[in-house]
Amino acid sequence: MTASHETLRTRLDGGVLSVTFDAPPVNLIGPAVVRDLVVLVEELARPGRLRVVVFDSADPDFFFPHVDMTKVAEYTAEAGKAGGPGDASLGMLFHKLSRVPVITIAKVRGRARGAGSEFLLACDMRFAARENAVLGQPEVGIGAPPGAGALQHLTRLLGRGRALEAVLTSADFDAELAERYGWINRAIPDAELDEFVAAMAARIGGFPHDALVSAKEAINAISLPAVADVRADAALFQQLVRGETAQRRTAELFRQGLQTRGNTELHLGDALSDLKDAD
Repeated sequence: MTASHETLRTRLDGGVLSVTFDAPPVNLIGPAVVRDLVVLVEELARPGRLRVVVFDSADPDFFFPHVDMTKVAEYTAEAGKAGGPGDASLGMLFHKLSRVPVITIAKVRGRARGAGSEFLLACDMRFAARENAVLGQPEVGIGAPPGAGALQHLTRLLGRGRALEAVLTSADFDAELAERYGWINRAIPDAELDEFVAAMAARIGGFPHDALVSAKEAINAISLPAVADVRADAALFQQLVRGETAQRRTAELFRQGLQTRGNTELHLGDALSDLKDAD
């Protein structure tokens, strides 16, 4: 890897690249994270012999809690640098991540909600710490549908009923329930997670590059959503998240401590259920 990054650290070990997100204070997906992801995805898309990328977080409490709700326009503009007109969205950036010619594995500790969960869903595989990983799609509770891939991926992975449950309740899912539903590949004891993922990455990284890429492309052709559907989800999210209802409910969450390390961010699913400002 040749680029320098503000919010992620990289380490190359043979054919396996480790990428650690580090965006204090709580690893929000904001303009700097998106800028770094655009550069990283562009690098991963280039022809090469890299086989596997493992993503994790420097913050044990927060993988990616969600986007920075104060900088939607700014991070959207950064995402647009990954594509052409009409592609300024996290959904399109994550779709490009899903199609890079390397195998992507997410190693999850802490909270991955909203676009954080959607980043995980864009990866090829997801393994989470049983004791502390939390996944959720809080967007409906705020006032908009998910817009960066959750509607597409969760419906394919979980089935219609469970996808509706995950999206419409905006609830937090612990790792065991997420595994049972198919949101993640496996929930693994925290003490064993690093070794498990390292062994899997090394195993995959030892196989022929062309075979890995060809197999991934074939599965992508069956399982990934159409670009038009990704764009439509992103447009609806961007419309509604800027609307009066979402802005009012977000303001109340900020009053309660959203985007800090307090109880609102740690237990966002509960905070959403307690919001009284309904339509």
